Amino acid sequence: MAKAPRLKITVINLLCLVVLCGATESPQYEVVHAESDFEIRHYRDATWMSATVNELSFQKATLFGFHRLFQFIQGANLNYSRVAMTAPVVTSLVPGAGPLHSLAYVVRFYLPAKFQDSPPTPLPELNLKPYAWDSHYVAVRKFSGFATDDIVVKQAAKLATSLSLSPWANATSATHYTYSIAQYDPPFRFFGRTNEVWVDVDASRFAGKASF
Repeated sequence: MAKAPRLKITVINLLCLVVLCGATESPQYEVVHAESDFEIRHYRDATWMSATVNELSFQKATLFGFHRLFQFIQGANLNYSRVAMTAPVVTSLVPGAGPLHSLAYVVRFYLPAKFQDSPPTPLPELNLKPYAWDSHYVAVRKFSGFATDDIVVKQAAKLATSLSLSPWANATSATHYTYSIAQYDPPFRFFGRTNEVWVDVDASRFAGKASF
């Protein structure tokens, strides 16, 4: 029972160290449509490293998943490669993927351009997998503060409401993920934090329209 707090402190300290070193490469995208409280982005093909975590709590899943990913970027891979920190770290909710069809999460780390074509192979005990995130469109709602269990659910519901009242009401895509939370800041930043909730959308029927 005493391991979780110790693990949390360790991860926070390591996160602080990495972010202070300054690497902030991010996946490339373009905004194709904007509303007052959300926007639609088109993300290009990209390779991420992913950690699946069987947890009911978003916060715990992100913590435990990133701990494994952090070991990987610090050299726990067959290439002994150090990988620069990137942003955001994305945690996706996967309904029914855990034991007895419970909730699970996938925590993803965007690989820098240097490793996009040939990611280092993680050590087997980390149970990480490269993930080729194909070109896709997402509806994005930004929010500040800390992404806690309660807040991410509320923010996802607000995005769903905004979409339902917009031309994108019937454009959500059928994917394995209910929604994703993107976090851009280290734990020690208390003010001016940037988080986002992402939902996949099908933009094909809007192609060629002026509003798109």
